[in-house]
This record gives sequence, structure tokens and C-alpha cells, in this order.
Amino acid sequence: QLQLVESGGVLVQPGGSLRLSCAASGFTLDYYAIGWFRQAPGKEREGVSCISSSGGNTAYADSVKGRFSISRDHAESTVYLQMNSLQPEDTAVYYCAADFDCYSDYDLRVEKYEYWGQGTQVTVSS
Repeated sequence: QLQLVESGGVLVQPGGSLRLSCAASGFTLDYYAIGWFRQAPGKEREGVSCISSSGGNTAYADSVKGRFSISRDHAESTVYLQMNSLQPEDTAVYYCAADFDCYSDYDLRVEKYEYWGQGTQVTVSS
């Protein structure tokens, strides 16, 4: 069974930066596109970014374009989400999920992804 593990969530001040990691347990991420999602209290889960299995295609939600950057390290079988210029509205539980492709922001739909991690809490507050 595919198991994903997120890490890196902490409390950070507005304007700060944070890098989240997504790793796999029991399998390699190399053959999967990986998406990052977030869910704030009282809100629906939303897509943030995704990256294709090769790393050649990426997509971002409009709300994070220019501030967040997704990447992957095949040697480490890890996908990263670099988050800069964080704002209180970025506060949420962040999840990574596995699928087979990522071509555009159309691939940020929650229902598209079958395998999910447990999430990591990111809090942006002074």
C-alpha cells in the first residue's frame, strides 16, 4: 500500500519561509506525479501545486504563484514544497498525494488523487 509522509510544518512568522517534504514509505515516489494540497479550518481541501514524475512539468494555484516552488529529488525519492513570503492565510494542514500525471492546474483537483499522506500543520502567525 502506498504511504506518503509529510514533514516540515511548523509555526512561522508572516513573511517567513518554510520547506515541506513528502517521502514515501515502502515504495518509491519516482514513478508518480505528486501534488501538494492544503486544508484550512472550516474550508475545503484545495490544490496548491503538483509536479510530474520526471519533474519536467509543474503547476501552481494562483494563490501561491510566485511564492511557492515545487521540486523533487529522485536520489532521495522526495518531493519538496518551498514556501516563501508566507501569510496568515497560508495557515493550513498541508498534504501530499500521489497520482500519475501533472500537466496543468487542472491536475490540482482533489478527487484526482488516490493516495494521501496524513498531513503536516503549517501555522503562519506573529
